[in-house]
Amino acid sequence: MTDYSLKVDNISKYFGRRLIFKELAFQINNNGILGISGSNGSGKSTLVKIIAGINSPSSGKVIHSNDNIEIIPEKLHNYLGFVSPYLVLYEEFSALENLQYFSKIRGVKFNTEKISLLLEKFLLNGRQDDLVKTYSSGMKQRLKFIFALMHNPRLIILDEPTSNLDSAGKDVVYQIIEEESSSNIVIIASNEESDLLICKNEIKLEDFKPALSA
Repeated sequence: MTDYSLKVDNISKYFGRRLIFKELAFQINNNGILGISGSNGSGKSTLVKIIAGINSPSSGKVIHSNDNIEIIPEKLHNYLGFVSPYLVLYEEFSALENLQYFSKIRGVKFNTEKISLLLEKFLLNGRQDDLVKTYSSGMKQRLKFIFALMHNPRLIILDEPTSNLDSAGKDVVYQIIEEESSSNIVIIASNEESDLLICKNEIKLEDFKPALSA
């Protein structure tokens, strides 16, 4: 086991002249579940994209480290798993073909045993050869979790993780999150109460916005 840390160092984000959040700072090491909450449009997705290196902050810095060595942006994808409503799947490919393709993109060996285990955990075993376009929205959401976990990431970022899931699907996801958080960092961006209840700590984005004038 290696030491992984995420440090968000006083970041602020503007879109044009509109301030999304200001001077946000926190640090999390090795493992645990961090929640990011806020109303729709509060900047949850913006923040997790910045943490994942997809977007840049207007000021401040996000630092990912492994064994006290800072990870360069070009290598971050090796340590990161990401689930979001805007993650694109190839509808004309089967689930298995999607997983094989993304393994090649990541440059990692396709671990058949690991994939089989994840397909079983996320209730997709027996459907891996079906085209993704035949999947329900809940099945697609569960498939996204397999993408995120198949390379054993140290940091798992989940943006609205239970979107489109029924009760059984949510139970599976919560169980996996608890398992992963024992040795990895999990960040959940959501305004769903059931999602936030499993978080050990929570950042409320409203606390990092300018105060309204009376």
